[in-house]
Amino acid sequence: MDDLSAMPSSPQSDIASKYFYSSSGPCSGTGRSAEDTPPCQSSSFGSSRKRKKACEENGNGSPETLPSGENGTAEKQKRNMSKKSGVAKSAATACHGTHPLEPAEMAEHLKQGLGKEGQIVHIQEIPSREASFTELPCHLSGAMREALASIGISRLYSHQSQAIESSISGRHIVVATSTSSGKSLCYNIPVLESLSQDLMACALYIFPTKALAQDQLRTLLEMKNVFHIDIDVKIYDGDTPREDRLWIRNNARLLITNPDMLHVSILPYHGQFQRILSNLRYIVIDEAHSYKGAFGCHTALIIRRLKRICSDVYGSHPTFIFCTATSANPCEHVMELANLDEVELIQNDGSPCGSKYFLLWNPPLYMADGSSKASSVPRRSSSIVEVSYLFAEMVQHGLRCIAFCKTRKLCELVLAYTREILQESAKGLVDSICVYRAGYIAEDRRKIEADLFGGKLRGVAATNALELGIDVGHIDATLHLGFPGSIASLWQQAGRSGRRAKESLAIYVAFEGPLDQYFMKFPHKLFDKPIEHCHVDSRNLKVLGQQLACAAYEHPLCLKYDEHYFGSSLDSAMTTLKDKGYIINNPSGALSSSMWNYIGPERSPSQAVSIRAIEHDKYKVIDKLNNRLLEEIEESKAFFQVYEGAVYMHQGVNYLVEELDLSSMTAFCRKADLKYYTKTRDYTDINVLGGEFAYLPTSTCKTNRVKTTTQANDCAVTTKWFGFYRILKSSNKISDSVELNLPPYSYVSQAVWVRIPHSVKITVEERKLQFRGGSHAASHALLNIVPLHMMCSASDLGTECANPHETRGIPDRILLYDKHPGGIGMASQAQMLFGELLLAPFELVSTCSCTGAVGCPNCIQSLTCSEYNEVLDKEAAILILKGVIDYERAYFEAEDAFQQS
Repeated sequence: MDDLSAMPSSPQSDIASKYFYSSSGPCSGTGRSAEDTPPCQSSSFGSSRKRKKACEENGNGSPETLPSGENGTAEKQKRNMSKKSGVAKSAATACHGTHPLEPAEMAEHLKQGLGKEGQIVHIQEIPSREASFTELPCHLSGAMREALASIGISRLYSHQSQAIESSISGRHIVVATSTSSGKSLCYNIPVLESLSQDLMACALYIFPTKALAQDQLRTLLEMKNVFHIDIDVKIYDGDTPREDRLWIRNNARLLITNPDMLHVSILPYHGQFQRILSNLRYIVIDEAHSYKGAFGCHTALIIRRLKRICSDVYGSHPTFIFCTATSANPCEHVMELANLDEVELIQNDGSPCGSKYFLLWNPPLYMADGSSKASSVPRRSSSIVEVSYLFAEMVQHGLRCIAFCKTRKLCELVLAYTREILQESAKGLVDSICVYRAGYIAEDRRKIEADLFGGKLRGVAATNALELGIDVGHIDATLHLGFPGSIASLWQQAGRSGRRAKESLAIYVAFEGPLDQYFMKFPHKLFDKPIEHCHVDSRNLKVLGQQLACAAYEHPLCLKYDEHYFGSSLDSAMTTLKDKGYIINNPSGALSSSMWNYIGPERSPSQAVSIRAIEHDKYKVIDKLNNRLLEEIEESKAFFQVYEGAVYMHQGVNYLVEELDLSSMTAFCRKADLKYYTKTRDYTDINVLGGEFAYLPTSTCKTNRVKTTTQANDCAVTTKWFGFYRILKSSNKISDSVELNLPPYSYVSQAVWVRIPHSVKITVEERKLQFRGGSHAASHALLNIVPLHMMCSASDLGTECANPHETRGIPDRILLYDKHPGGIGMASQAQMLFGELLLAPFELVSTCSCTGAVGCPNCIQSLTCSEYNEVLDKEAAILILKGVIDYERAYFEAEDAFQQS
C-alpha cells in the first residue's frame, strides 16, 4: 500500500480502487455472504453469552441473504461527499459530542451511531482477569525493598516472583506473559540486586530497536534513583556520541544495546569491553519474539559468538533472561536462539487484565452505479474513512487511542482525514493526534513518544513501530486498519490497550480484500486460531559462513571446541571459508593444526554482513521554506513517495515535491493546498538470470527425495516507475497522466522455480478458468506450506503476484524468491525439497472445504500478497499443481526408462 491508489471515494466514482472495493471481490456478485447480514441488535453490553447466542441464531458469521429492505437503495447507503476535502461523510452524521465514555459505553455508542448501518459484524468480549499476588521474596535486600516501596510496589505478581526467584538462582528463564504484565521487573529486580551486591558485576540488555532501549533507560534510571546505589546505566548504540564511548566502556556496569551494535562494534573489539564481558552476570533479551526469519538467524549466531567470547576468552557464564510476547513455542524458540539446553518457562500470568471488547467492523455496502441498473454492483465504503471516523470518536470521547496501519502512507491518510473530521466536530482536538512511524528523524519520534506518554496527545496513527513494548502510558483503545499479517501481531497490537485492570476496546476494520472479508464472515477463524510459532534457523549455511568469518576475526576458530557453539555443520563451513581464502591455520602454537585465524579481504568482516538488510542509502525530504529535514526514506521505497510533481504527506500535511536531486538523493518540497493526490505507475519484475521464461531446464535436481526439474538460480528483483497519475480528490477521477524518468531499483537475490507445461495452460483455458489466477493461487499455496518444511518466516520468501491491471507477458512458472538482497540460501534449500513442496500444496488446496474461487487463508490466500489476493482462481490452481506434478513424474519415468534401455 505504499503505492496506494485510493483516497476516499464517492459512490459515483468510476475509479474502482482495490483498496476500497473490487468487482472481483467475494461480495461483488449476488452470492450470499455473511458480511451482508445485519449485526445482532442487542440493547445492552451486559450479557456477552446472550449476545453471542443471538448472533448465532441470527446467522451472523454464516451465509445469509440480506433482505431487500436492508439492502436499500443506493441513495440510502451512499455517503455524501465534502466538496471542501473529499472526505466522505458517514450516513450516520459524525458525532459532535465530547463527553467522556468508557470502552464498553463507546461500543454501545458506536452501535447506536456510527455503526448503525450494520458495520459491527461481531463482538468478542474477552473477560477480565484478577491479579494473582505474592509477597516479596524473602532474600531481597532491604535497599531493594525500600526502592520498590518508594515506587508503590509492596508485593509482586505471581509470574514476577517466580521469574525473580529462578533467575537469582542462576536458571535461564523465558517470561511469556501478556502485554503490559510488568515483565521489565522480572529482569530489573534480579539484575539491580546482583549489581548492588557485587560491585564488579555487569549486565547486558539487548533490545531489537533503539526506541525500546531509550524506553528501558528511563525505567532503569527511575529505579536507580530510588535504589540509592551508584550503578552506571548507559546505552551503547549507533546514536551514542563517539566522544562518550570510551567513558561508557570504562565505567558502565549495565550496558543497553542491540544486536546490530553487538555485531559490528562490541564483539569485533571485545578487548575494549574486557571489564564488562569478564564480569557479565546477566544477559537480558527482551521482545524475543521479534527474532525470527533472517534477522533471527543472524542474531542467533551473534549470541553464540557472544557466549563463545565470554566463556573461552573471559571465563564468564552469564544467566539469560528472555521476555517474549505470547507465542506457540516460547521455550523452544529461545533455546534455539541462544543455544541453551534448558530454559525455565514462566507463562502463568499473574497480572490483572480488564475486560476487552473486540469489534469486527466491516464498512457498509452500497450499490455502485454501473452503465445501467442491471450492471450496478455492491461495493464497500472506504475502510480508511471508516477508521478515521472511529479515530475521531475515540479522541472526542476521551479514549486514548492508537490506530494501527500497515504502511506509512496509510498512517498519513488516516491522520489527514481524522483532522478534517475533528475540524468540524471538535476543533480544539485537531492537534491532539499525530503520526508515529519509521522514517521520521529520531528527535521527532522521541518528542511524539514523550507527548503521548505525558498525555499531551490523545492518539496516534502508527505502523507496527508501536507494536513492541514502548511505554506510551495508558491506552484505552486500538484500531486496526486491515489484518496486520499474523494473529500474533494482531494480539500484540490489541494488547497495547487496557493496561492493568482497566477496560479496553479494539476494533478491526476490514478492507475489501478476500483475507479481511474471510475473517468478517468467520470470526471464530480469527479468535479461535492459535498463535503462530516463532522459528529461527541457526543452521542456515550461508549465514553460518558469514558469521563464522566474523567469529574467526574475534578469536581463532577450533573445530574441537567450537562445534558446541556453531553445530555439526561447522566442519564443512570452515572448509568453505578456507577454500575461499578467509581463514588459515595458525602457524604457531600447541594447537596450530586445529586453530584457524581470519585472513579475509575485509578489514572487519562484520562491517560487510548486514543482519537485517537495513538500507543505508536514503533520500532526504527537505521543506524548502525553512530547509527543515522532514524525513529520510529508504532508497527502495523513495520513489513511491517522492518524485517531481508528487504529493507527499507528513503529519497529515500535503507537500508538493518540486525538485528531486538524484545525485545528492534529496527531494525538495513545499506545503501546498491541492485538489488532487498522486499515484505512481510502476511494476516489479523477477528476472531469473539465465532463464527468464523458465523453459525446461537442461539439468535436474537429483536427491534422495522426490526428483524434480526445479531450478535454483540467481535472480534480479527490479522495480520500475514509469509515470504517475494526478487524481482529483472531489471525484476520485484521473485528471491527467505524467511520465517519469526515474532509475529502477534492483537487487540480486536467488529464486527457485518450476515450469508450468504448456499443455496444462491449455487445459486450464479450455475450462474457461483464469490461468494467471491459477498460477498466482498455486504460488500462494506453495508459499503457505514452505514454513512447515523448512525454517523461514513470511518475510523471507516471496512469489510473483498477479496484478489485475497487468497486460505484459508473465512467464508460465511457479516461483519463489529470497526477499533478502544477495539471498540467504532459502532458494537452494527449497530446491532440495521441491518435490515434496509441490505435493503438499496440491493436497492442501484440493482438500480445503472453502467453495469460493478466491479460496481462503487456509489454502490460496497469502497474508503477504503484494496485490492483496486479487486475481486468484482455486480450481485453476488445483489443475496447475496436479498438471506440474504429473508432468514431473512422467518426465522422470521416461528418463529412467531411457537409461535402463
